[in-house]
Amino acid sequence: MTTAPDVLAGWVATPFSAAGATHDVYRKGTGPGVVLLPEAPGMTPEVLGLAEHLVDRGFTVAAPSLFGTPGRPISVGYAAGTMARVCISREFAAFARRADRPVAEYVRALARELHADVGGRGVGVIGMCFTGGFALAAAVEPAVLAPVASQPSVPFPLGSRKEDLGMSDRERDAVVRRVREDGLCALGLRFSEDRFVPRQRFERLTDLLGDGWRVIEIDSSPGNPHGVGRHEHSVITSHDVGMPGHPVTDARDEVVAFLHERLQDG
Repeated sequence: MTTAPDVLAGWVATPFSAAGATHDVYRKGTGPGVVLLPEAPGMTPEVLGLAEHLVDRGFTVAAPSLFGTPGRPISVGYAAGTMARVCISREFAAFARRADRPVAEYVRALARELHADVGGRGVGVIGMCFTGGFALAAAVEPAVLAPVASQPSVPFPLGSRKEDLGMSDRERDAVVRRVREDGLCALGLRFSEDRFVPRQRFERLTDLLGDGWRVIEIDSSPGNPHGVGRHEHSVITSHDVGMPGHPVTDARDEVVAFLHERLQDG
């Protein structure tokens, strides 16, 4: 197994328990709090690169290691092995429809803890890929003011699951209520041709949340001007992030601006 321990330099890991689960939470930075959930297969160097970027932009980042090995680079075998384990885990309920997932309650508890510690108006939660929908479900928690769902792919979009939001009816209703009564706003990101994140899912969220659901969709259709491949999936940890003028770089900048807008005082 190959690891990249240098990408963990300066991060402090502390176990955090909630909802019957315990995970190490890696923390760094100062300023408003952001819970950063890893995408499959775990806290890869790319995920930690995003975490460092958020720290550099003035946030306190708490990243729970929900699966995989922190700092380990992605590979086909590593990704396949991790997915095989998490997909059958009750904590994540990857195939369940309209389900209460224990990991969502864990994330809400972590968000409450982070907010209590760092203070401020509230915290953000970023979920990506496998964890994208957990960020939306976390918005049931009043401390969560800036949920970001990047390429939310759970439940896997088979048949009628294409419109499934990755949360229970109870969670959905609570989020809708917060949008209407509290002015909650959520941000969603996807590539236009990503079959793992069907357009129907985003359209359903638009129907439910209206102006409380902001969408960044990056053109990955054939012949698009930036040469984005139609199989691209990870938006804000893309290998093209940081390239000036590239839409994934712009998307990451918009995520940072959204967090500042929703979390900063004044």
